[in-house]
Amino acid sequence: MRIDKLLAEALPDFSRARLQALIAEGAVTLMDAPYKEDESQDVQDATARPVRSASAKIQPETALDITLPPLKAAEPVPQAIPLDVLYEDNHVIVINKPAGMVVHPAAGNEDGTLVNALLHHCAGSLSGIGGVARPGIVHRLDKDTSGVMIAAKTDQAHKALADQFASHGADGALERAYLALVWGSPKRQKTIIDAPLGRAPHDRKKMAVVSEAAGRRAVTHVEVRERFEPDGKPVAALVECRLETGRTHQIRVHLTREGTPVIGDPVYGRSHMTMANALPDPARSLAKSFSRQALHAYLLGFTHPETGEKLVFEAPLPEDMTALLASLEAL
Repeated sequence: MRIDKLLAEALPDFSRARLQALIAEGAVTLMDAPYKEDESQDVQDATARPVRSASAKIQPETALDITLPPLKAAEPVPQAIPLDVLYEDNHVIVINKPAGMVVHPAAGNEDGTLVNALLHHCAGSLSGIGGVARPGIVHRLDKDTSGVMIAAKTDQAHKALADQFASHGADGALERAYLALVWGSPKRQKTIIDAPLGRAPHDRKKMAVVSEAAGRRAVTHVEVRERFEPDGKPVAALVECRLETGRTHQIRVHLTREGTPVIGDPVYGRSHMTMANALPDPARSLAKSFSRQALHAYLLGFTHPETGEKLVFEAPLPEDMTALLASLEAL
């Protein structure tokens, strides 16, 4: 059996990701059985060696020793940043993240993040599984993508939610839906985009559709909500995207591949900005000046980790997308 699988079964309160991290840190040791070099010698002590790979196989009757590092206080400092809380109890908190807010501290964004806000709001009651920089964080949204997010307050809730996200909603427990304003108009009313994603070969900061061998499977279900076609020209559309998998920049890359990139996307949509010229004002001005990708995670459904109840939360479109949508609908 794989070592990480064995540990996950033996330690159900730990996520697979947490156990793999412990292995990578050298905290899991393989204990070789006691032995004799020959019958005339005493039994020698068992020897210990660190596990080097989470995927390594373990033989029967072999002992594993796990040394848990001491708990560390989260490095991010609590900050009194207002949060739009959609739901909260002793186990989870669901918020509507505004565009422009980074989820967790990183180079160039050491504070002012969602984590800083959660540390203040939850007063220390956040899961530690996410590590020092990401307490309570189960999933993430891009900085300039707005919408519904959930964070875990206990390690048990974190593991249960992480399992739901890892299964990609295969059991119907997890539901994630986005609204996007895109350039152009999809050819079909409903489309399933099944294209693997990986790092772009010539720009490691970007994602791209790659071969199956080079990337990970990514599936997005797209449905057109509204089409905007002044003078019969397919200029823009409002689409709903439902995730079957959750890869970095998945919706943005998949929609670009279909020739309908998200309006305002500074990374994947620049080549389509001239399409705004086909719009009359004020739609033209609003589209040209839109300062982020017009993408909003409007719906999140999950099974509550404690009660087992299916919960679904929705967040209305933010003001900037509402204004742009209204200008397109007025064409």
